[in-house]
Amino acid sequence: MDSGEIVRRYLSGERNFRGANLRSANLIGATLIGSDFSRSNFAGASLARAHLERCFSIESNFNGAFLYGADLSFVKLVSSQLIEADLTKSNLRGARLEKSDLKGAKLSGASLRWVSLYRANLPGVNLCGANLDGINLRSANLEGANLNWTNLNGARLSGANLKSAQLNGIQLKGAWMNGLQLNEIDFSGMDLNEVKLSGAKLVGADLTGSNLHRAQMRFSQLDDANLQKANLQNSNLRGGRLIRANLMKTDLREADLRNADLSYTNLNLAILAGADLSGADLRGAYLWGVDLDGANLQNTDLRGASLRGAALTGANLKDAILSGATMPDGSIY
Repeated sequence: MDSGEIVRRYLSGERNFRGANLRSANLIGATLIGSDFSRSNFAGASLARAHLERCFSIESNFNGAFLYGADLSFVKLVSSQLIEADLTKSNLRGARLEKSDLKGAKLSGASLRWVSLYRANLPGVNLCGANLDGINLRSANLEGANLNWTNLNGARLSGANLKSAQLNGIQLKGAWMNGLQLNEIDFSGMDLNEVKLSGAKLVGADLTGSNLHRAQMRFSQLDDANLQKANLQNSNLRGGRLIRANLMKTDLREADLRNADLSYTNLNLAILAGADLSGADLRGAYLWGVDLDGANLQNTDLRGASLRGAALTGANLKDAILSGATMPDGSIY
């Protein structure tokens, strides 16, 4: 079946082209909207500016295909091969590419809003500056990918492989990043409002001045992380590990820090008014001048902590362990 026959059959009303062999076919500018090309072969085909909206191309081969400027909106490309495919400036809005292989694919200028790339293979892909608002990249392989300046607001990234990925200037407001390996990442000054980072590993990460308002970070590991002057109002850090973290001048008002490990953490001049620290480990922590107005410190371990100059008005210290702690007036408990 050649390209001319496909177009003639489409114009006559046919839409079922499953298993078609269109290797190296010339379909530039062709209109094939809503067709079924599942398990078809488009390897090396020229499909620039083609209209393939809402097509079914499940388990198809697009290796090396030229899809420059093609309209692939809402296309189904599940489990397809797009190795070295050129998708420059293509419209992939709402497309489904779950489990597809896009190794070496060109996606510069492509529209990828609300695309599903669940478990897709995208090593080293260049998405610099792309609008990936709401994209599904769960469990995708993005090792070495260039994600600089991308819009990942609301993106689903849980379980993704971001090893060696470039993440400068990205937007992650409301993104799902549960369980990710982000040790020593630089997220300083970023807007991470309502981000989901539960179970994530952020050891040694730089989050200086970042906006983490209402962030979900339950059981995350933030040992040695720098969160100085960050906004963590109403955030959920329950059960998290923040050993030796820098939280100086950090806003933790109404934060959930129940059973968190904050041992030897720097909380000097932090705002913890209304925060729940019940059952937290604050052994050896620095709390100079900290605002604990109305905070819940029930069953909190404060052994050896320094509370010099701290505001404890209305704080609940029931059953708190204060052995060897330096109290607000400088006395040792």
